Amino acid sequence: MSEVKKAIKFTLVLMLLLGLIYPFIMTAIANLIFPYQAKGSIIKVDGKAVGSELIGQKFTDSKWFMGRPSAVDYNAESSGGTNYALSNPKFKEEVERNIEEFLKKNPGVKRSDIPADIVTSSASGLDPHISPEAAYLQVERVAKANNLPEKVVKKLVDENIEGRFLGLFGEPRVNVLKLNLSLLEEIRKYKK
Repeated sequence: MSEVKKAIKFTLVLMLLLGLIYPFIMTAIANLIFPYQAKGSIIKVDGKAVGSELIGQKFTDSKWFMGRPSAVDYNAESSGGTNYALSNPKFKEEVERNIEEFLKKNPGVKRSDIPADIVTSSASGLDPHISPEAAYLQVERVAKANNLPEKVVKKLVDENIEGRFLGLFGEPRVNVLKLNLSLLEEIRKYKK
């Protein structure tokens, strides 16, 4: 019976330590050192929260840059992908549907120029980034829809490219929300 008591005490101590104390300390440290990130990296415009730079959003209007497709419709409460294998017919159907939709919205684009990231959902379904190539393919459409010169919109993409982490890890990418907010600023300038 003493072994059972030891096991119960050990479990309770670990629950207290790892379930309460450790998370509390880590949360406190994160709020002190990285307050912006600890609070969800919320982006505000005119004092109003418009999204997080960590979670993708659905942009369907032609005047905005589109992000990656999402298997969960960008719902952060149910993060996840389709988990279809590349050989699965449903995966192929989904990609084909996404390619057709992209080509319909961007008629000047050749099918062979479409990068995979703009027609496949990420593992989380929440990826806020697209490749620079996917952004550049949308420049013509976005410029026309907003009555802006293409070179101005292309420059916005150039300015929003984020490099590799520490110069080594990952690929260059563009945060779609940040790019669309830069576009909004440019639209406001041109309307003045």
